[in-house]
Amino acid sequence: MKQKIARQVADLPTYGFGPASAPWWGSMGFIAIEGMGFAISIGAYLYLEATNPKWPISSPPPDLWAGTLATVVFLASVIPNEITNRVAHRLDLGRVRIWLSVMSLIGIALLIIRAFEFAHLNTRWDSDAYGSVVWVILGLHTTHLATDLVDTVVLTVLMFTRHATPRRFSDATDNAFYWNFVVLAWLPIYLLLYWVPRL
Repeated sequence: MKQKIARQVADLPTYGFGPASAPWWGSMGFIAIEGMGFAISIGAYLYLEATNPKWPISSPPPDLWAGTLATVVFLASVIPNEITNRVAHRLDLGRVRIWLSVMSLIGIALLIIRAFEFAHLNTRWDSDAYGSVVWVILGLHTTHLATDLVDTVVLTVLMFTRHATPRRFSDATDNAFYWNFVVLAWLPIYLLLYWVPRL
C-alpha cells in the first residue's frame, strides 16, 4: 500500500500553470501589495492637487512625447507577451526563447524611454510638492519595470541552458502575467502625470 502511494506521488507533476503554481500565488500577493502602493501614491497626488490652487505649483506639465511613446510601447507589448504566455503553456522551447528575448528587448527599450521621461518632467524632485509626488510615482513604476526586466532576462538566459525544465515554462507564464500588471498599472499613471495637469 505504501509503495503504491509513493508511486502515485512520484507520478505527480512538479510544476503547474496559473493557480496550480505556488509562484503564481506569490505574484498575486506582490500585485496586491504593489497595487496598494500605486493607489496610495495616486491618492497623495490627487490630495495635493486638490489642496493647491495652482497645479502644477511652479512648473509646466511634463512634455507629452516621452510618456506617450512609452504608453504606445507598453500597449504594443501586450501582443508578444501573450504569445510568450501561449508558447510557454505548450512547452515550445524554441519559441519561448525567441519571445522572451523579444520581451527583454522591449523592457530595455522602455527603460531607455523612461530615462527621457524623467528628463522631460519639467520639474525636479525637490522643487515642491508637485515635483516630489511626480518623481515618486514615476520612480515607483520604474522600479516595477526594472525588476520585471531583470526577471525576464534571467528567464531568457535560463531557457538557453540545461535549466530549461518544464518548471521554467511555468515561470515564463507567471512572468507574462506580472507584465500585464505592469502595463495596466501604467495607464492610470500616464493619465495622471501627463493629462491631469493639463485639465
